[in-house]
Amino acid sequence: MALQNIGASNRDDAFYRYKMPRMITKIEGRGNGIKTNVVNMVDIAKALARPASYTTKYFGCELGAQSKFDEKTGISLVNGAHDTAKLAGLLEVFIKKYVQCYGCGNPETEILISKTQMISLKCAACGFVSDVDMRDKLTTFILKNPPEQKKGGKDKKAMRRAEKERMKEGEAADEEQKKLKKDKKKGASSKESTSKGSKKKAAAGSDEDHSTSPTRSRDGDNAAADEDDDDDDVQWQTDTSLEAAKQRMQEQLSAATAEMVMLSTEETEKKKKQASPKEATANGSAKAQEISEPVVTKPSPYEELVGDIKASLGSVPTPTQLKAVLASSTLPPQDVMNALLDALFDGVGKGFAKEVVKNKKYLAAAVPDEEAQTLLVKAIEAFGGKCNPEALKEVPVVLKALYDGDVLEEETIVDWYNAAVAAGKNSQVVKNAKPFVEWLQSAESEEEDDE
Repeated sequence: MALQNIGASNRDDAFYRYKMPRMITKIEGRGNGIKTNVVNMVDIAKALARPASYTTKYFGCELGAQSKFDEKTGISLVNGAHDTAKLAGLLEVFIKKYVQCYGCGNPETEILISKTQMISLKCAACGFVSDVDMRDKLTTFILKNPPEQKKGGKDKKAMRRAEKERMKEGEAADEEQKKLKKDKKKGASSKESTSKGSKKKAAAGSDEDHSTSPTRSRDGDNAAADEDDDDDDVQWQTDTSLEAAKQRMQEQLSAATAEMVMLSTEETEKKKKQASPKEATANGSAKAQEISEPVVTKPSPYEELVGDIKASLGSVPTPTQLKAVLASSTLPPQDVMNALLDALFDGVGKGFAKEVVKNKKYLAAAVPDEEAQTLLVKAIEAFGGKCNPEALKEVPVVLKALYDGDVLEEETIVDWYNAAVAAGKNSQVVKNAKPFVEWLQSAESEEEDDE
């Protein structure tokens, strides 16, 4: 059976790994009962990972003819006589709308239906979620006949439920252990309190025994009598001499002068607040002049390199000229690569992946070997940490574009991701790159199985 690449844009790519059978049709019947039978529709639908009823129904909607797919026999019929080339063209449109990712163009997507009855495609390579145009006639048929969920999803849900139950059981066991520890602590503290109480009672009894001795009782009585005598001897009276009177007068005068000083300070503060506004405006203008004077700071070597790269890009240099600018820098290689990305994609938001494809020749010139590839991936990670959120979403699409353009190799991307995960990095760049890396690893395992 002849095979062809999935998607019209990949028709001439000899190394494209996603393929489907070439369409075979057969016209049956005569007159009003004439029909077109798509003989290998089941095989085509299996290659596209879509139900054969979807493609058959799409042909009927676009041609304005009745169409039917028999699930038991696998026969796909469309009323009327239709050329194979015409049906193949409609199939390409179906692939573009309902199979290929709108972000990276990969056909490995899954149809998702939301609670609000909206259809979207989730890409297994870059993780991009494409919103399908709900005005298309086929969408109503898909909503009525949703695709079957993969068994793997059910197994994952069961595993998650089992894990949640285990977590609950573990938490309950931990709570029981905590209660037992608390009870043990309470019992130990009660024993200690009772032992301390008994010791105190014993000490009190020994003190009482000692107090019964006649010498100690006499000493205590004598001390109490001496204290009473001392209290009786103290007599409180005011000094009425002239010196004492003068001292009291000076204290009163000092208190009065202190109050006067406080009043004078309050008055001066009020006068300052009621000062003329002209002086305030004059001071304000002087301060504004001081602030407005620019502080000239010398740019860092990194900023100078970014400026040099931008200046060279303004004259549309060749990749070799840009490579010479990068080689002239004395900064570390990682800083040079970071400066290149800052100069090429400064301020970019939505459309980051398209800008990367436009400037792919400059990136390829800066990446002559595997070591430079690692520097480029790390530079993308650093750039993603400070770029626009819209650009951050397109990081997996950027990685796929560089992978498809032979700028980055599969081994470099996977090694960088594994190292980042092992180092405990939890940045959004690493999270966004996860589906693409998983897709690369699954594709490699499939190739090994085929061998």
